[in-house]
Amino acid sequence: MLAAAVSPAGARRYPENFRCGYVAVVGRPNVGKSTLINALVGEKVSITSKKPQTTRDRVLGVVTEDDAQMVFVDTPGFQSRHTSQLLRRMNRTVRSALADVDCVLFVIDAAGWKSADMEVLRLLDRSAQNVILVLNKIDLLADKKRLLPLMADSMTRFPFAAIVPVSAEKSRMLGDLTGEIKKHLPVSAPYFDPDLYTDKSPRFIVAETIREKAFRLLGDELPYGVAVMIESWSEDDAHADIVAALIVERESHKPIVIGEHGAKLREIGRLARADVARLLGKRVHLEIWVRVRKGWSDDARVLKSLGYE
Repeated sequence: MLAAAVSPAGARRYPENFRCGYVAVVGRPNVGKSTLINALVGEKVSITSKKPQTTRDRVLGVVTEDDAQMVFVDTPGFQSRHTSQLLRRMNRTVRSALADVDCVLFVIDAAGWKSADMEVLRLLDRSAQNVILVLNKIDLLADKKRLLPLMADSMTRFPFAAIVPVSAEKSRMLGDLTGEIKKHLPVSAPYFDPDLYTDKSPRFIVAETIREKAFRLLGDELPYGVAVMIESWSEDDAHADIVAALIVERESHKPIVIGEHGAKLREIGRLARADVARLLGKRVHLEIWVRVRKGWSDDARVLKSLGYE
């Protein structure tokens, strides 16, 4: 179930030692943070692609178990080069996510540390005792023996509370990870209704779904100046009628998105429509237009209208 806001737990009874708290997931771009969140939540709450900068906004995913509720905060990959208002806002999102959480998951690739990882690591308070290092993509390691020296090296870089190797893609070792997370959560009643798995609205998720399909289908043809705005939405119990605008920065980008005889745009719509229908549980008519807003990623007013606060 989607949530629009924090919801009280109601009359349901919980164990006296029930724990609940916020968990920030941080790391360099394209290290698998969104895939990890989706695997932990068991639902798709954050879009993924092989491109960095896919996640632009803070996304909450909620996991409620018998003894704890974990509220995961998926953050954009930290950008060391601030080339636009959008990237600067994304970096502020990362910093604000670290300011008031109970646990931090710092995600790197199990293949080893990169300079971009160190850029993000410098954001963390070395006196913090709630940072867990997540070594992701262990399924891609041919030699698992490389993990031990990597773990030893990692402890020289930062005093991590724990190090957990996982495969978000294959959902491996996630139970070990949640076990470590719960150690850092305060005793508390749940913040969200246990049936909810995200705080994001259906409109947000539909817009993100369209953007995900555009990213995946356009490959390297188009720079990252792509956003999606829902222009109209009407629905009843059986059907939803949605009109969305796929926004690009230049006139020259329009034919790239549309494709020959409209083929690319139709495919984006077809793939997005299937996901949206599953999300809403009803038939969906999805209409997508391509619109140009020059320099939108560096325009504070446009960013606000698109929801990138």
